[in-house]
Amino acid sequence: MLRTLNSASFAALLATVPKSATCRTARIHSTYDVAVVGGGIVGLASARELILRHPTLSFILLEKEKDLAIHQSGHNSGVIHSGIYYTPGSLKARLCGKGASMAYEYLDKKGLPYKRCGKGLMALDSPYTGIVDWRLVSLAYGKDFQEAGGTVVTEYEASDMAMVKESPAGNTDGMKYPIAIRDSKGTEVRCRYVLTCGGLYSDRLSQISGCSPDPRIVPFRGDYLVLKPEKHYLVRGNIYPVPDPRFPFLGVHFTPRMDGSVWLGPNAVLAFKREGYKLYDFDARDFGDALSFRGLQKLVMNNLVYGVGEMYRGVFIGAQVKILKRFIPELSLSDVLRGPAGVRAQALDRDGNLVDDFVFDVGVGDVGSRVLHVRNAPSPAATSSLAIAEMVADEVERRFSL
Repeated sequence: MLRTLNSASFAALLATVPKSATCRTARIHSTYDVAVVGGGIVGLASARELILRHPTLSFILLEKEKDLAIHQSGHNSGVIHSGIYYTPGSLKARLCGKGASMAYEYLDKKGLPYKRCGKGLMALDSPYTGIVDWRLVSLAYGKDFQEAGGTVVTEYEASDMAMVKESPAGNTDGMKYPIAIRDSKGTEVRCRYVLTCGGLYSDRLSQISGCSPDPRIVPFRGDYLVLKPEKHYLVRGNIYPVPDPRFPFLGVHFTPRMDGSVWLGPNAVLAFKREGYKLYDFDARDFGDALSFRGLQKLVMNNLVYGVGEMYRGVFIGAQVKILKRFIPELSLSDVLRGPAGVRAQALDRDGNLVDDFVFDVGVGDVGSRVLHVRNAPSPAATSSLAIAEMVADEVERRFSL
């Protein structure tokens, strides 16, 4: 089912969805029942679900960037997954199946463009698979949240969470709203409870509230190639390989996009910066944290050949094309160009195991007991976002008795 594929009309529709109707100065010193930290698709979907369930409570969503959903939520392949690659009956499979159904229903209700193009010519067919712009969907979640009364504040990077100091005589705010979330500029938001959906920074957000540093987030960059326009006829639907069960990555695949382009890939290599989308992007702290982590050291040693191969294919695109030719033999090196990249927040434990399931975490003490961290929301988090939001909201209600 095709809503639209015209790139001009698609861009115009995207422009109608507000990036953030509330600037960072909006009621910045006010108090809230629940603060949600992180404006990606999981944070936005969860904030939306919570405020729809509890319309009498006050909610604020804090995002460190100028705009919402610009990292993992805006740098993904745009696929609506069917869930056929996940272990039958597993949480990931159930959330993906339910989430895809909810996503299609939501897209139809909101009139958002998508295409149900399917996977699998002369292979395992998956007609339920589709494509969509997940950032557009994320912004729609944010609009729902704001229309329900929620406040969105951008350019607010949470750098500290602490108990509010003793209030002046007669001021009960410190008792009713005991948690203070401060940004790097010293601005403060007070609340009763906190939900963090930090994606690439979920481990650091956990640590500033006194929770465990593990599992650690290690960033993996995926570089895509793009098919030249005159060769788009080669790909009419999503083409995916059978994934390697040793890794959470799906391997190289062919993905049509809503703007008419076709992405090929990606590879998977260690990123030298958590938000490093270019080959030479580098951050000393991010790189040092990754290299000094025992879990990454074990992962590298156990998969050295595989890792070197991924790095090689990232530099020499001919090697990437060689793999892609297994699926479309007519493809040649002259048919492709270097394309965009994304960075995946991969949770890793100290033994070098890739954490491929959902992880929630609350700490101890006055602060930690009032904060719920979504430590890991693995792919297909976008497809599953509405189903994940229900699970997160259930967990928030259970932990904090909302």
